[in-house]
Amino acid sequence: MPVYKNSDSGTWYSMCWFTDWQGQRKQKCKRGFLTKRSAQDWEREFLMQKQADVHMTFESFVKLYERDVKPKLKLNTWLTKESIIKKKILPYLGERNLSEITARDVIEWQNTIRSLTDSSGKPYSTTYLKTMHNQLSCLFNHAVRYYGLQSNPAAKAGNMGSEERKEMLFWTKAEYLKFIDAMMDKPLSFYAFEMLYWCGIREGELLALTPADFDFERGTVSINKSYQRLKGRDVITPPKTEKSNRTIQMPQFLGEEMQEYIKTLYGVEPTERMFPITKYYLHHEMDRGSKQAGVKRIRIHDIRHSAISLLIDMGFSAIAIADRVGHESIDITYNYAHLFPSRQTEMAQRLDFERTSKGV
Repeated sequence: MPVYKNSDSGTWYSMCWFTDWQGQRKQKCKRGFLTKRSAQDWEREFLMQKQADVHMTFESFVKLYERDVKPKLKLNTWLTKESIIKKKILPYLGERNLSEITARDVIEWQNTIRSLTDSSGKPYSTTYLKTMHNQLSCLFNHAVRYYGLQSNPAAKAGNMGSEERKEMLFWTKAEYLKFIDAMMDKPLSFYAFEMLYWCGIREGELLALTPADFDFERGTVSINKSYQRLKGRDVITPPKTEKSNRTIQMPQFLGEEMQEYIKTLYGVEPTERMFPITKYYLHHEMDRGSKQAGVKRIRIHDIRHSAISLLIDMGFSAIAIADRVGHESIDITYNYAHLFPSRQTEMAQRLDFERTSKGV
């Protein structure tokens, strides 16, 4: 592979030909290499990448993976994947040839990752360990499926970590009503939490709401976007899943509350955010309100759990609830059924009645 020296600057450059994905022959020039060897190394790697040669370095393959996968994903999803790849995978495997990484290498990587600690000096959670391994496995699966790699060494090595089942906290309706009373002194907070609880929407869905999303004649609100704060910028993305695009029928009192709130937003445009606050603001208000009301502190997302649990307790079907809250599958809704132990007590009492009243 010939490379050339620039007589003026003393640096080296590569001038090579390749065939692109449309079968067209093109030329690529890359300048500024300090040594002949570095120019040759770059040219070899570039050509292997263009030819999708499995002998390319793992780092070069990751660039192809990004090109293939990033356009299909929401920005925040890709940024999460990118962070793991850059910080936890490439520093250990980036310089290795893709085709030469073995299951033994993956096991060594797993052992190294297990020995690391987070910013507070604690070992990584088993959930995060599993997430990192899954991302590595995704990379190899992509190479197998589209670039001719023979097998996935991460799959052979076996999983690392496990999924932790977080405790699903919730408020009863009585607890929520105590909390929302404490929010009355700040209208913005009051109306935000009312939407979260009575509609069961997600935090990002709330923060993306605009006046145009409400149809007060029909008493509905349309959920069709989500708010994220990414790299210091406000970003509006599609909702979490396709099923998350939905129209929710509001209870009459909530529709009236939202009309009152919008009237206080002087000069707000129909497509401007109604709740121009941050997730941090909501978390701070949750701290304040739960302390003042004397109820247990739950996460913002647990308000959604509370809303779903209330609907279950009211006797609505899993299908109806899933449509309202935007669950992709009714199986997700069934995960909430255990949140009201009083239902179990009620069942036992009714069964006892059926048995003892037999023949009466």
